Amino acid sequence: MEHLGSWILTIVESSGTMAPVLFIILHLLRPFFFLPVAFICVSGGILFGMVTGTVYSVIGVTLSSIAFYQMASSAPGMINRLIRLKGKMLGEHTKLSKGQLILLRLMPFIHFHLLSLCIIEMSKSFREYVRLSVMSNVPLAFVYTSFGKWISTMSPLVMGMVVIALLPLLYLIRQKEIVMKWEDFFNKNAHTSVS
Repeated sequence: MEHLGSWILTIVESSGTMAPVLFIILHLLRPFFFLPVAFICVSGGILFGMVTGTVYSVIGVTLSSIAFYQMASSAPGMINRLIRLKGKMLGEHTKLSKGQLILLRLMPFIHFHLLSLCIIEMSKSFREYVRLSVMSNVPLAFVYTSFGKWISTMSPLVMGMVVIALLPLLYLIRQKEIVMKWEDFFNKNAHTSVS
């Protein structure tokens, strides 16, 4: 994967004025080459600088999210696999808040399209899906583009410490749930008759 990624980035880097277009297309083709989003965003920061790299990465990652949304209806097998993965990783009935979604997007080991599936479940329309995708993709692109060298050279021990440090934050911004007593849910005064 490293050689493939290096080879692709060399092509993008040497393509001159077409480099931004090829970089955005690379975001769309990324799942087929099994390249992590972080790798592409970090490379965007190296190739184009922080601001321009972030803009190109946001465009590319958002187009990738839109392509996933379009494929979701035509590839039910893929969606079913992601639903099973979501059940294993996050729990079957877990509902994420927007803040949790943004933080999970920053985690390099969380499947990108698994979180896109969560956004589909959270949104009521395509427009809302795009809005939530952009909202979660901007911090992803900014962080990985800005701190690419630091994140890419982070040891597994330091990465583990960062994740452990973020876990309480995930708890604090969780989606609040209403807990009802059994008696309140089943009104004591309501009588049903069986005929």
